[in-house]
Amino acid sequence: MKVPFLDLKAQYAEMKDEIDAAVHDVMDNTAFAGGRFVAEFEEAFASFCDVPHAMGVGSGTEALWFALLAMDIGPGDEVITVPNTFIATTEAISFCGATPVFVDVDPAYHTMDPAKLEAAITPRTKAVIPVHLFGQTADMDPILEVARRHNLRVIEDACQAHGATYKGKPAGSMGDAGCFSFYPGKNLGAFGEGGGITTADAALDKRIRMLRDHGQSRKYHHALVGWNGRMDGIQGAVLTVKLKYLAAENARRRAHAERYRTLLADVDGVIAPEEAPYAEHVYHIFPVRVANRDAVLAAMGERDVSCGIHYPGPLHLEEAYQSLGLAAGLFPVAEQRADEELSLPMFPYLSDEQVEYVVASLREVVA
Repeated sequence: MKVPFLDLKAQYAEMKDEIDAAVHDVMDNTAFAGGRFVAEFEEAFASFCDVPHAMGVGSGTEALWFALLAMDIGPGDEVITVPNTFIATTEAISFCGATPVFVDVDPAYHTMDPAKLEAAITPRTKAVIPVHLFGQTADMDPILEVARRHNLRVIEDACQAHGATYKGKPAGSMGDAGCFSFYPGKNLGAFGEGGGITTADAALDKRIRMLRDHGQSRKYHHALVGWNGRMDGIQGAVLTVKLKYLAAENARRRAHAERYRTLLADVDGVIAPEEAPYAEHVYHIFPVRVANRDAVLAAMGERDVSCGIHYPGPLHLEEAYQSLGLAAGLFPVAEQRADEELSLPMFPYLSDEQVEYVVASLREVVA
């Protein structure tokens, strides 16, 4: 049996008629850059995230960057985040001219460890970016409490957490801003690049909207030095269709995760991810921990099971950030996860038979 890591064709087949009609509507109206179809998605996504404002941008990386720029974070400032995330999180910090500062992650849930946050704060710290990793929210209450005491802004990196909740509150609704990626493989994925920002702050929403559109407060009136970060109309239309299916698809992901956990419970040498009691995980990724991870990855491939690695190098050890002078061993939990985590196939349209074959193959390999 062949099991792909991700199957976007199956998803497209499920909603093909609606998506095709939506794309043709964009073409018939020639509303290709921004416009009505993006505005309709923004309204729907704001409602989904239970916030007053949402705006579409060109990518999740731009979402993070614009949020930081709108908060006047720049050269000389520090922004605290975690080392076990995609580099877009820190790229946005770096492109503002600020410096990323890392704290280690919780051993159980792999998100920012609130107990380690305060020790990383300095007089130059301006913001905190907790990452809702793999579809599970960070422990936001203690993070927000520390941030408020130190007058820090909080930006949720929710790029992998569309529809996840923390104590019933949607990802993207708790910090000063929430940032999302709509890269095609995400739980809510576009037909190309796309990103979004959510906020309850009307002034912040207005500023980001100007930043994404060359700093314009109105046509040809440039109040800020901005950028071209608009969302395409086709992406807005596609995302509006897909958003209607997101809750049901997330429920399927959760069912697959529970089946994985049940079947893996007696497999020695495999540690399944834990779901935090405060969270409803949406399982963008289902990472298990194994010894000899790279060898296991290769052996699973020989059995036609496509697995992945997220992420093999913690950011403080990446070549791009060697100038920070951070040595191995400083963030031991994140470093251990980088060595051990193997991402199993996870998408809504997995069959029970495919899940069972993945587990049977993994059982053979680790044995």
